[in-house]
Amino acid sequence: MVEELLTAAIAAGVGVAVYMGAAARVVKQYERGLVFRFGRLREGIRPPGFAMIVPVIDRLHKVNMQIVTLPVPAQEGITRDNVTVRVDAVVYFKVVDPANAIVAVEDYRFAVSQMAQTSLRSIIGKSDLDDLLSNREMLNQGLELMIDSPAVGWGVQIDRVEIKDVSLPETMKRSMARQAEADRERRARVINADAELQASHKLAEAAGVMSEQPAALQLRLLHTIVAVAAEKNSTLVLPFPVELLRFLERSAPPPAAAPAREEPAPAGPASEGPGPAEVDDAVEATPAPDALDGAPAPDALDGSVDGLMLDAPPPEHERDGLRE
Repeated sequence: MVEELLTAAIAAGVGVAVYMGAAARVVKQYERGLVFRFGRLREGIRPPGFAMIVPVIDRLHKVNMQIVTLPVPAQEGITRDNVTVRVDAVVYFKVVDPANAIVAVEDYRFAVSQMAQTSLRSIIGKSDLDDLLSNREMLNQGLELMIDSPAVGWGVQIDRVEIKDVSLPETMKRSMARQAEADRERRARVINADAELQASHKLAEAAGVMSEQPAALQLRLLHTIVAVAAEKNSTLVLPFPVELLRFLERSAPPPAAAPAREEPAPAGPASEGPGPAEVDDAVEATPAPDALDGAPAPDALDGSVDGLMLDAPPPEHERDGLRE
């Protein structure tokens, strides 16, 4: 009798141990447990620690509540200003409602991944290249809102979205490099011109001071000589005053004036007629009619002949009077 009771007790103890082993579950600190009895979700979420379920009847599903880092594959798209780029990102999210994360969606990780890829393509098409390169904070916020809107019904909260890298074509990289180089050169020229302007103002002030104090110019000259002689070189500096050049220029004799050319006396008017001596010389120098046939008139008689042809020749008695 005693042996039977002892055997029954041992058998009961073994049965309880087996039951406890089959019913006992441990939920970790970063997990939450969902109990499904005959496929129906039971109310109440099992907290971290030791949990008991009914073997064979209940199923315990553990949900990770940690922040999940989900990389988004690089997506190729065309920006609003027609530039082809490849953009990849990373999404940080966590489960805030384990029941919806298991019941409302089949695989919340895959759903979040696909939504992130779609939203990233949409952001690329709505943005300019400059925004993708320099204004990423605004794009990250917009991308986070686009992913978080449908994820709320899945029991998932989007914690942060970051655009990691933007890949550009090689031609676009070279164009941007040339643009940056040209912009830097422009700024360098502007700075150099500003420096020249400031230096000119300072030099003008220094020239005004030196004009009032001539000794300052001599001291500056001596300082320049000392600065040149400080180096180990063979440069020879000979100061030559400018005042000496001005003195030599003032003492130089003026250039001799060229002699004036004698201008011929103007001829009298044709109406007055030639004088007596001119008429005699013209008559004596006039060749015979036979000699003038076919021969050109000499150049020296052009003016006299023209003057004689204007009026008729005087009569013989008037010519004798003119000779007397």
